[in-house]
Amino acid sequence: MKRYYLLLFISAIAIDGYSQKLQGYVLNHQNNPVESAHVLHTKSLEHVHTNYSGRFFMEGVHMGDSLQITHIGFEPMVVVVADLTETIKVRLTEKVIALEEVLISPRIDALNLLAKIDLKTNPVNSSQEILFKVPGLFIGQHAGGGKAEQLFLRGFDIDHGTDVNITVDGMPVNMVSHAHGQGYADLHFVIPETVEDLSFGKGPYYADQGNFATAGFVAFKTKERLENSLVKLEAGQFNTQRFLGMFEVLNNEEQSAYVATEYSLTDGQFDSPQNFSRFNMIAKYAGRISANDKISLSASRFSSQWDASGQVPQRAVETGEISRFGAIDDTEGGETSRTNIVLDYTKNIDNNSYVKNTIFYSQYDFELYSNFTFFLQDPIRGDQIRQKEDRQLFGITSEYNHSLHLGQTDGWIRSGVGLRNDLSENNELSRTVNRITAVDTMQLGNINETNLFGYLDANLKYGKWSVNPGVRVDHFNFNYNDHLLGFYQTQSETKSIVSPKLNILYNPSNRLQLYLKTGKGFHSNDTRVVVANNGREILPAAWGADLGVIWKPMPKLMINTAIWYLFLEQEFVYVGDEGIVEPSGKTRRAGLDLSFIYQPLKWLYWDMDVNYAYARAIDEPENNDFIPLAPDLTLMSGINVIHPTGVYGGARLRYVKDRPANEDNSIVAEGYNVVDMNLGYQWKNMDLSFTIQNVFDTEWNETQFATESRLQNEVEPVEEIHFTPGTPFFMKASLAYTF
Repeated sequence: MKRYYLLLFISAIAIDGYSQKLQGYVLNHQNNPVESAHVLHTKSLEHVHTNYSGRFFMEGVHMGDSLQITHIGFEPMVVVVADLTETIKVRLTEKVIALEEVLISPRIDALNLLAKIDLKTNPVNSSQEILFKVPGLFIGQHAGGGKAEQLFLRGFDIDHGTDVNITVDGMPVNMVSHAHGQGYADLHFVIPETVEDLSFGKGPYYADQGNFATAGFVAFKTKERLENSLVKLEAGQFNTQRFLGMFEVLNNEEQSAYVATEYSLTDGQFDSPQNFSRFNMIAKYAGRISANDKISLSASRFSSQWDASGQVPQRAVETGEISRFGAIDDTEGGETSRTNIVLDYTKNIDNNSYVKNTIFYSQYDFELYSNFTFFLQDPIRGDQIRQKEDRQLFGITSEYNHSLHLGQTDGWIRSGVGLRNDLSENNELSRTVNRITAVDTMQLGNINETNLFGYLDANLKYGKWSVNPGVRVDHFNFNYNDHLLGFYQTQSETKSIVSPKLNILYNPSNRLQLYLKTGKGFHSNDTRVVVANNGREILPAAWGADLGVIWKPMPKLMINTAIWYLFLEQEFVYVGDEGIVEPSGKTRRAGLDLSFIYQPLKWLYWDMDVNYAYARAIDEPENNDFIPLAPDLTLMSGINVIHPTGVYGGARLRYVKDRPANEDNSIVAEGYNVVDMNLGYQWKNMDLSFTIQNVFDTEWNETQFATESRLQNEVEPVEEIHFTPGTPFFMKASLAYTF
């Protein structure tokens, strides 16, 4: 353990008995605050933790006393107090996370810790793939790489985001009343290398998480400052290329700023090239405008264009009409763009209180061409559709946080209020031919949806118990102007929902935690359904509970397991691809989660995550109550290496069991298991790495649907599996230079 002496001006004996409140900051080597660092007064054994800004206060400290500062992922440090009148600043040195140093407590989220280790050791191709870091969350792409991926979690086919809430720096990613589907969550506007942290939670148990947070939530946080400037080049099969530049503009103790840009393109593995291209750019500034005031401002721009082969029918592949990577209609595809501005302002009120404010604005465009049924509706021109919208999204959240110290009880209390408004203009569903000719407009109108919300929760710790009660209130105002009516009319509905939460944790030791999480959440329905149903069943509630344990049976092994239950008052009923409402009803899901991480050596990690879910519709007869595409068994396991010599890498297995594709399980979506690998070496300012997807060249289907379609030479339609083939063996090399 290193010993550092700060401000060694000690006239020790003269004022040896003098003490007062000491304040200080704990930072990392990039001058970023280290939250929840443990500060121990070695003489009295009293301790405190740093707050969100890395700040701490300690009573009863004398000149010459020693403080020990520790935090997971950093070298421990001892400082000797030399001047009680000065604010001390301690900079910790980062190191590889050692599981034997992790103590299980309410302050340590073990599951998020595992995700952070995986995030640091496994490269990803896009920010959307970072969702793989969430235990039990799978994704699948089925439209040329530019469309948001399909999500699966806890027995849900979440489509593109109906039941998982996703944010970036406090800005929502899910799009309500989207042209393609409710909750559509496209993360491709985030450059993966700019992601500093992610946090997540499963279930509807968190007061600060609102719409769509039924199966869970995922919150991304981008970096406030860069460690170094960086240039990276990537190249791989299928004409895959990527350029990344991240440039440090300003970096001192009080301020930081950087610019990052990314350009990528690929033709993909398909017979008909994807011609995919994506451009990303972000500029971000963070700084202290006073000792108690901090701001962060970011602006980003994203645009993407692509062609797609869509989902292909199994029968066309079996007869040899097309290959697995062929297409019935290769004029599918689209383009999308998003411009974001996010402002954070944090104000310290006193030693125990602060207020955080987030304001965001997005300008979003979306245009997608798809053909799911080929020639079922129109035997001559085909069934291609266009989904299009122009959207403005803005909102604000203000949250008050206060630390509590009441005798033997401590904890915190927080309250928040906020507003979100979505204005989607010319939200369109049309029939087209070859992405050029418009045949018929099925839906066209303007959507204006507003969500006002407030929440209050607390975390009270007494001895070995921690109790986290909370409540959230959401109010929605839905407005729709249907351009196809032939006259002007605003259809409007309002609705409110109250969501109580209660979580209880028990820590009999620093190696064991038992927890019970309970709560109510919700997902809103599409505005067009809301006004069509005259406000009925528009905010269906979700009631859930988790009973689990986090356990360290050995210093280098951590295990988490939980049984859970989730009841939904209603599954979604709006089918954006058809512009119709289908009957739906109550559902129930129950399951078991099991995950562990083992670190046999300082540089070697092995983790595994297994998730089982039983998902059924409640009001349907037995054997006709399956929920289509709901995964019942998934597994992910990997080995990660971070060696002191600069070598890093890993291998990861993804497994999904066969699952029902329709309500009576007569059509089955085939499961798969795929292994990916990566290997890299860091030497001075250079970083060379290789990534291989699907190492064993497995033939697998990334997404699958039971669809009724008709080919051009068929008299009668056929219902069967339509799929998007998964990536075959794919190798990519990357070379990065930091300066």
